[in-house]
Amino acid sequence: MSDVEIKVPSLGESESEATLVSWLKHEGDTVAVDDVLAEIESDKITMEITALDAGVVKKIFRQADEVVEPGEVIALIDTAAKGTAADTAAAKAGRRPEVRAGEKPADEAETVQQKAEAAVEELPQQPEPAPMPEVIERSGLSERAEERVAMSGLRKRIATRLKDAQNTAAMLTTFNEVNMQQVIDLRVRYKDRFKEKYGVNLGFMSFFVKACAHAASRFPAVNAYIDGQEIVYHNYMDIGVAVSTDRGLVVPVLRDVGQLSFSGIEKGIVALAVKARDGGLVPDDLKGGTFSITNGGVFGSLLSTPILNPPQSAILGMHSIQKRPVAEDGHVVIRPMMYLALTYDHRLIDGREAVQFLVAVKEYLEQPGMALLEL
Repeated sequence: MSDVEIKVPSLGESESEATLVSWLKHEGDTVAVDDVLAEIESDKITMEITALDAGVVKKIFRQADEVVEPGEVIALIDTAAKGTAADTAAAKAGRRPEVRAGEKPADEAETVQQKAEAAVEELPQQPEPAPMPEVIERSGLSERAEERVAMSGLRKRIATRLKDAQNTAAMLTTFNEVNMQQVIDLRVRYKDRFKEKYGVNLGFMSFFVKACAHAASRFPAVNAYIDGQEIVYHNYMDIGVAVSTDRGLVVPVLRDVGQLSFSGIEKGIVALAVKARDGGLVPDDLKGGTFSITNGGVFGSLLSTPILNPPQSAILGMHSIQKRPVAEDGHVVIRPMMYLALTYDHRLIDGREAVQFLVAVKEYLEQPGMALLEL
């Protein structure tokens, strides 16, 4: 039997279906191992389906925009045809047309545009971005227009989860501000040595991840959640780091942050961000977070109230760093300041605990030496 079945991969415990977004290969196309065949989108993530064997796409059973289930066969690859396909391609590449006296070979007579078009056709195909509503220039137009675009499965899931969080949790947000001077000075002083040794940049996020892990060890309710009539506490901390993609917001999880070094945190964050933006996240990357951090500051946000990521009980919001006048030792000085916001589930976390947790995060960032002394 030379036919290999292409099946929809597992989508995770809570996922029972997905939408087939697009086919990147079609019936009759030759494929190599690891070639991307199709793209599917579940309620949580977008995934690529790749070829495990080389051959020719023999049959496609499902079309774009159809709903598919985990384990369902959506295509067949004829692995016996791979030799024939390769031989045919080689023969075409090696065959040269007959050249008459006084004529140039056809490949030499190609125009620059033809060569460029041929080169583009040889590039590997990439998934098409999600359709965006057409922007209509108002200048010179007398007609008004609107366009309806179907919500993607991921966007619908985001909407449902956010609304569920509002309906279920007793959300409250507390605020504070942090002087980022110490963190900035450390980054400036050691960023080159850090990059040379570990191959990644020393970013702000690793300081915040460390600060939250440090504070959660003192206030464990922030790292817990409600399950029915019980409270579930953790002796570990898995932090979801919100990443914005062209398909919406996803929150991949960085595991055991309390055990990670700064370099381990930075490498983990970079790996998750790349996977999120390239559509390479798998269901396990999104499961099991106990706390979340979102950084609206990268988009210019000065202050916001984050929404919980159920069943988690708290989420920290980072914001833009701005130089502002502050009082130090009776003098007004200019310092790089950031507003912090902690949204928490008041059913589980008392206001005192939430405020003290945020103060602990602030103290860690303003005095990083406290962590070394385990204070």
